[in-house]
Amino acid sequence: MSRVAEILARKGGQVHVISPGATAFEALVKMVKNGVGSLVVVDGDDIVGIITERDYLRRVALQQRDAGATPVREIMTGNPICLGPDRPVEDCMAIMTRERIRHLPVIEGGRLAGLVSIGDTVKHLSAEREVEVRHLTDFITGKYPA
Repeated sequence: MSRVAEILARKGGQVHVISPGATAFEALVKMVKNGVGSLVVVDGDDIVGIITERDYLRRVALQQRDAGATPVREIMTGNPICLGPDRPVEDCMAIMTRERIRHLPVIEGGRLAGLVSIGDTVKHLSAEREVEVRHLTDFITGKYPA
């Protein structure tokens, strides 16, 4: 069973963060600049929330709020679900599906070590299944890798 650490080893542990006092506009600019769909909201070393493109659309754009005057703390999702690097990838998929979320911060040794997205989990599990199918096909057909 594969673990979250395997995803982080492949993609790296870089996580884009923002402070709760930053504006919604600053958060949006940072997401676009970095090509990401979420930012982890940190206050010092503490993870206090997560802000996503969806949060921005629902809580700023659709409510016609001033993005330059709306602080992240007012639109973020507080107390995000976090997990450790030893958690099975299948658990990530189950949590994201059940909670209807797309991003999970990864905590190791009390600090933010990475972020796993629904796309990361799907890509990882798909690659695993492809290898399994190839091995089973080789076994069934009598072909074994040299």
